[in-house]
Amino acid sequence: MITLSWLLFIALIGGALALIDGIRRLRGRGGSTVVGIIEVIVAALFVLSLFLPGIPFGSIVLGIATLVVLVVALITRGRTGVSLTIAAIVLVAVWLILVNRWLVIPGIN
Repeated sequence: MITLSWLLFIALIGGALALIDGIRRLRGRGGSTVVGIIEVIVAALFVLSLFLPGIPFGSIVLGIATLVVLVVALITRGRTGVSLTIAAIVLVAVWLILVNRWLVIPGIN
């Protein structure tokens, strides 16, 4: 059973944006196709880990890995835009901060 919450909503949007950004990197002709492949794999595993508890790494570890890959993708941006990457970075970082209870906002976590 999946419990809908704001944390799940934030993680889903962040993971989906990271996945879309990775796909856009793969379709582009820039030199960052390796980063795009890694980004697609890590983002897909992150989104799946939110629903399936059998993923070998937890969602927090995959969230950190997604954040690292997104920062690397931002540094080696190629010909793709940066707005999608920055939005995904912000959402995944906010999710990591809220899920670890480093910041408590009543009604969200």
